[in-house]
Amino acid sequence: PPGFVESSCRSRIFWMKLNKLLLQGKFFQLEIYDPYTGPVQLDEKLASRCGYVLSEDVWGNPVFRASVLGCHVVNEADELFSLTVNIKVSSFPSMRAAVTYTYPMYCSYPSWASREIVCEENYMEVSVRTDVPAVSNDYTVAWMSALPETQNVAYQQWQLMFVSPSGRKRITVSDAVKLGYSFNNTLSRVYLRAPYHSNESDVNVVSGVNMNMVTSTSMYRQRWLLLLIDTTVSCPVDGITFTDTALTWTVPSVIPTLVVQESTFLSKNIVMGVDDQVIVNPEEKNYLLEHNKTHIRVTIPIGAEEGKLKSSISGGVYGITYSINLFLEHTWTDAGWQTTKYTVIKSITTPFMPQIPTVINNTVPEERLFNVEFGHFLPDVSLVAIAVGNVPFTPGEAQYHGFKIYETFLSNRTKGFILEVSFDDPYVLKEYVNRNETKYTLLVNYTLSVGLEMTLYYHSAEVECVIADIALPEAAGYCDEENLYLTLPTFGLHRYWNLYLGNKLLSRQVALTNGYLAATNSTHLVLQIPLFAAGVVYEEVSFQKIKARFDIALRKVRTMETLQVFTISCSFNSSAFIICHPDGTVMVSAQMKTVPAIDMSKTKLRDSSCKPRDYNEAHAFFKFHVTTCGTSVRFEGDHIIYENEISYEKEILPGQNTPIITRDPDYRLTVLCYYQAKETIVLGAFVSESATSPPFGSGMMVPRSNNAAHRRVRQALNVVSRVSKDESFLEFYEPNKAILKQYMEPVFLEVELKDESPNIELYLENCWVTRSLDFNSAPRWNITVDG
Repeated sequence: PPGFVESSCRSRIFWMKLNKLLLQGKFFQLEIYDPYTGPVQLDEKLASRCGYVLSEDVWGNPVFRASVLGCHVVNEADELFSLTVNIKVSSFPSMRAAVTYTYPMYCSYPSWASREIVCEENYMEVSVRTDVPAVSNDYTVAWMSALPETQNVAYQQWQLMFVSPSGRKRITVSDAVKLGYSFNNTLSRVYLRAPYHSNESDVNVVSGVNMNMVTSTSMYRQRWLLLLIDTTVSCPVDGITFTDTALTWTVPSVIPTLVVQESTFLSKNIVMGVDDQVIVNPEEKNYLLEHNKTHIRVTIPIGAEEGKLKSSISGGVYGITYSINLFLEHTWTDAGWQTTKYTVIKSITTPFMPQIPTVINNTVPEERLFNVEFGHFLPDVSLVAIAVGNVPFTPGEAQYHGFKIYETFLSNRTKGFILEVSFDDPYVLKEYVNRNETKYTLLVNYTLSVGLEMTLYYHSAEVECVIADIALPEAAGYCDEENLYLTLPTFGLHRYWNLYLGNKLLSRQVALTNGYLAATNSTHLVLQIPLFAAGVVYEEVSFQKIKARFDIALRKVRTMETLQVFTISCSFNSSAFIICHPDGTVMVSAQMKTVPAIDMSKTKLRDSSCKPRDYNEAHAFFKFHVTTCGTSVRFEGDHIIYENEISYEKEILPGQNTPIITRDPDYRLTVLCYYQAKETIVLGAFVSESATSPPFGSGMMVPRSNNAAHRRVRQALNVVSRVSKDESFLEFYEPNKAILKQYMEPVFLEVELKDESPNIELYLENCWVTRSLDFNSAPRWNITVDG
């Protein structure tokens, strides 16, 4: 078929290339047509003995090369050469039903050098013109020592004598063929073809390059004529070095076994080429061809166009190899051989070179779109699957989902895979960070098919982008006659942040327990807080006025970091109230509705020394601690109830022991404060009205007559804490005074229960120090934890 076969003739070698595209899914064999016996199937043994090579170029196309002195080549006067090849193609490995294509090749080569040497991949070949003098003075001794062997040479029959470190061996041509050699003569030449590393060969080092050498003499005797021809051949077997960027091929300039007199050696021409093409100006392709008295050196950049880069996987690591097919022709003269043409054909492949792929984040945050480039790879790598957030997609499924995947190509013939994913995609991880930022994380797992072998390669990547795209909510507050109200947006609530009342999450249950009313719509939350509900802080309290404040903190869901505190503060007019503070302070505004009215200045608590702090005609304001003023305590269920009473002291005339007749009424008002029995009362060395410690007591006022039933009462516990100056506990710091301590310096703390009841024991559970007067502030240094 057209385009199936290409052929050329270069340096007395037939070159034939088959198009691999026309062989896809098929099998082929080559037959060499012998004009006398017919077609002969090509195999490795025949190829090395007869001067044939079957291999591939770097692109995978089958390549056949044949010497013009090959076994089945038709030779016309050592000038015109022809060779016919049968190409058999079948769809079956057994080659049944094969189609045969016959392809003749022709080569004209009239300009032979006196000696020509070809170093092919699988054989070494030397051809010598028979009229060249074979013996020089330098080798007279060696040749003379060989003459006794020639006496036994049969008439009119070629024989070969090999010289190796193990000695001399003289054999007939037919025996040489059995050893893998090929010898023959043409009209004007004698040639010997030898395999590498035969028993008759030797390896020596020339200018740092290992050379495989066969030293031989071809002998022919006819009556008065004894013809001795030096058919020694030597070819390089290594000389390749590699770096990350280039490969270097080194061949010796002068090969002593091939040059009789080195002093007469003269290099005439050096030519390099790729495949069957001569590179006229190597420097134009960034090739370097250099030579001196000892070396010829060819340097090729890794990735040069005439070669091929190939992807592969080794141990789960992606990497590349580079292959190129070079040839080198060196022509020289010397006194012994006139002209020698030395040709070396070399297929070179670098070792595996790991290439760690890179992930480049080209994301522009303002576009809210991940743009991730993964590369760089050779064209023989393809993307077969991708997983985003551990959810697998084929490229088609990814495009359908909304991802955008495409390839980008670079000038160095590599490519990358670009993935675009929206920040808002459900498979993108989102995390609220800092005050108003979101960290978007894209987790990607790539699955690639590598090379013709389609080996799977896996690579994972994690790309992050942090942008300030969250607006912290702004709250609004107002009050009516009995309540405080706080309104704030519901966006981000419970997703990014939560509301906290002190250190307690403000859940629906907590709101109901504290008596709050919460209402939400599509955009906002409205919180109604009664004036005397738990959590309200009273900044100013007088007998007719209360300045109350309610604080609620906005904290991150994950880290509990406080972002801001919303505060609503209002002043209320109130005629009667009772406030029970968590530190045990009780404030009461009592309204005395009696007929006739009484003098409010003469009201008192159980302890008659506890008088009103302020009063007017109808109100009296008291402030006292539950451990003073005769306050009693009792337990009911899970509550502790502190009780006192406000009474009116009737007027008595001086010097008289009995009351006078008066219209003043007999008046008593019971004051009750309820505390949860399971709550822990916080006692501090420095007492303050903490803005972040909501009151947890509730109180009520109950008017009572003098005939109230008697109840068993218990005095409030009296607990005192002090800080000692040293371990003697004899001298203590003054209260309400700052104490400076160095890190790791001991603190001597004394907590004393003043009550002497045998049924009471004191346990110190938690004790800590803060930088401010707020017990709940941070940082916090623990002195004791859980006792």
